[in-house]
Amino acid sequence: MDYRGSLVLGGLLVLLLKSLVGAWRRYSSRLPYPPGPSPRFFVGNHREIPTVLPWLTYTEWGTVVGTISLTVISGDLVHARTFGQHIILVNSVKTAAELLDKRAHIYSDRPVLPMIELMGWDFNTGLIPYGDRWRRHRKMLQRHFRRDVARIYRPIQMKKFRNLFQTVAAAIILSAVYGHEIEPANDHFVTLSERAVQKLSEGFFPGAVAVNAFPILRYLPGWLPGCGFQGFAAECRQLTQEMQQVPFNFAKQNMQDGVDSKSVVAKLLEAGRAQGNCDEKMIQEVAAVSYADTTASSLGSFFFAMAVHPDAQKKAQSEIDSVVGTRRLPEFEDRPSLPFVEALFREIMRWRPALPLGVSHATTTEDIYEGYYIPKGATVISNIWAMTRDESIYPEPDRFNPDRFFTAEGGLNDDDTILTFGFGRRICPGRHTAEATVWSTIVSVLATFDIAKAKDADGNEIDIDPVYSDGVVSHPEPFVCSITPRSDRARDLVQATEL
Repeated sequence: MDYRGSLVLGGLLVLLLKSLVGAWRRYSSRLPYPPGPSPRFFVGNHREIPTVLPWLTYTEWGTVVGTISLTVISGDLVHARTFGQHIILVNSVKTAAELLDKRAHIYSDRPVLPMIELMGWDFNTGLIPYGDRWRRHRKMLQRHFRRDVARIYRPIQMKKFRNLFQTVAAAIILSAVYGHEIEPANDHFVTLSERAVQKLSEGFFPGAVAVNAFPILRYLPGWLPGCGFQGFAAECRQLTQEMQQVPFNFAKQNMQDGVDSKSVVAKLLEAGRAQGNCDEKMIQEVAAVSYADTTASSLGSFFFAMAVHPDAQKKAQSEIDSVVGTRRLPEFEDRPSLPFVEALFREIMRWRPALPLGVSHATTTEDIYEGYYIPKGATVISNIWAMTRDESIYPEPDRFNPDRFFTAEGGLNDDDTILTFGFGRRICPGRHTAEATVWSTIVSVLATFDIAKAKDADGNEIDIDPVYSDGVVSHPEPFVCSITPRSDRARDLVQATEL
């Protein structure tokens, strides 16, 4: 075929491709959105978008839709709209796997939320739009938190539990990332991080603040009525900057003083300088991303569960005693030999997921799934709460029951995925370290302490039913319980781990 023939053929192929794309768009535009609550003119479902415990409402929507719809999905996928912004709720693991995993090239972006930028949280790897900057962030995180590398943090994880129940997660991360040993109480680094994360939760959910619905509001002065979010954002931005800069500068100073060469920050700075391309700003951002209170949330749920379910606690302790004995603390090498502890860990992560709605995805192009149209730029929310309440997988889902993870033959089943860590290309890069931190704390506490309901002055047990917060990270509000050493030997084991 001559050159002109090739051009003609190429032109025909281009025309055919355009025709197919046009046909796809015409076809897809006639398809219905997934079922959901009926929208109102202009505002859509803005009034129905919940700001308090939203996962409960979203789960209810899926249930109601499922009872009135004759479609294949039957509530697994729900559509809502607020001021023209499409929201797609994914309520089942099956649909999440089909969309967020198998079609990750479409569903790996993040929604544009102006409030996040105004609060200074746009540095966070988990919130960065899909693209080169995100890839560079993730590459740094993977280098120090992938499964094989995460093993080097095990000695820290096994030691930090002893007297830091409320701050064990922060103790491990701040030690590993910055080389900072936290104070038992009122640690400045921990306080900065906790306050910044709390502020993030208040401005994250769709519909939580007006500026997310009307981005143009970000350019109005704070003194105008309805623009009070400007002051809130400024306060949060200051906290976020301090959260990044203070521990980072601490690590840099330690390097200059010859004190630190093993922390993640030190290694990233050394590697960058050796390559002649040290991006300190990005290293600062990546380091700050490492801290989150999802681990603290899971550990809070663990103490709650053990206090109100003593039978499960005793069963786990008996297994530890028979496998490990009482003369040493459990190690990671014991994990395969402790199946009930493993089941208890899985149930903690399922029963009260730390991120009930995960972190929202966004579509980079339009899509069709099971006959439904999903538009480009839609916010896609993985409703982890609904997935963990799927009665076809977890009968009596609200009941704490570690035995659900065993087969009829008595072995652990293959349900070992922690849904809280997310899906697809945006799955949490620090999940291996986070999982190991929770497991090591659980097994160490069970080996050495008894957890029970506290008693009042008259000797009566104090009931526990903590309220869970409704932010991005949901954690139990403070509650009272009794934590006592199981024996003098157990007390000696804990004291022997002190640094």
